[in-house]
Amino acid sequence: MTDLAVLFEHPAWFVPLFDALDRRGVSHVALRPDGHFDPADRRPPAPVVFNRIAMSSFLRAGEHPIFHTMALLDHWRRGGARVINGPEVLAIDSSKARQLSLIASLELAIPETRVVHRVADIEAAAATLSFPLVVKANIGGSGAGITRYDSMDELRAAIADGTLPTSVDGVLLVQDYVPARNGTITRIETLDRAYLYALDIAGGGAFDLCPADACQVPGAPIPMVAADPGPVLTQAAEAIARAAGLDIGGVEVMIDDRDGVARFYDINALSNFVAKPVDVLGWDPHDRLVDYLVQVIREARG
Repeated sequence: MTDLAVLFEHPAWFVPLFDALDRRGVSHVALRPDGHFDPADRRPPAPVVFNRIAMSSFLRAGEHPIFHTMALLDHWRRGGARVINGPEVLAIDSSKARQLSLIASLELAIPETRVVHRVADIEAAAATLSFPLVVKANIGGSGAGITRYDSMDELRAAIADGTLPTSVDGVLLVQDYVPARNGTITRIETLDRAYLYALDIAGGGAFDLCPADACQVPGAPIPMVAADPGPVLTQAAEAIARAAGLDIGGVEVMIDDRDGVARFYDINALSNFVAKPVDVLGWDPHDRLVDYLVQVIREARG
C-alpha cells in the first residue's frame, strides 16, 4: 500500500505539492472525488489521507464534491486511516457561520453578523445592522457569493429581483461591512496548529484574495507581502487552529479602520500556499509541509 493518498479537485493548485512529494521520494497516490465508494468496504487507500478539497469546487462543477467528501473522509477514518483535515475540519471549512461561532467562542472579535436560511428573513436581519453591509454565502470559496449593499433600498431591490447571493446549503450571512485598514487583510497560515507564515494581501475592497499561483490573473496580480502579525494575532490564529482541529490551514483577520479592532472572519483549510513562495517569503513552505506529512506517515505506520 502507498503511504499517502491526496484527495483533491482543482486541476492546478497542487502541482507544487506533488512535485515536493516526488523530490522527497514520498510514496503517494493522487485521488479525485469522482466515482463511488462502498460503505461496506472499510479499506482506506493509504494509511494517511490528505484532504485538499476546496470550498470553491462548487464553482467548477454543479455536482460538487463537498458533502460527498465529508462522508468519504469519515468512512476512510473509520477504516483506520489518519485523515489530515478530516471530516470535522471540512464541516467547519464549509460553514462560515460555524467559523464565526468558533472564533467568537474564543472571545476574539468578528464582524457583526446575522445568519439566516430564508430570504424572507434578510431584511429583518439587515435592520439590526448598519449600512454598508454584505450578504455572504455560507459556503463560498475564492470570494464567491459576497455582495455589498449600501442601503436598505438597494438590498430590498436585490431581494425583489432575486439577485441576492446564494449558497449551496441555503444559508446566508448578513454581515457588517468592515473597512479594512489600508485595504489590507492578513492571512496567517498554520501547520500542525502552529504558526507557519503570514501574508498581508492588499485586496482594495475585492473579496477574492486567493494567493496561490493558479489564482493569479495575468497582468492583474494581487499585491501581497510577507508579514509579521505579531504575537497577539499569531497566538489568536493558533488558538483558532487548535479549536477547529485544523491540521493545516489559514486564518484571515483584518484591522477595522473605524476602531482599530482586529476582526477574524475566515478559517480556510485549503492552504495551497502563496505564489512564488521563495520570492515572497524567502523559503518554500511545501518543504515544511512534506516534513509534517512524513512525520504523520511514520506515526501511522507505527
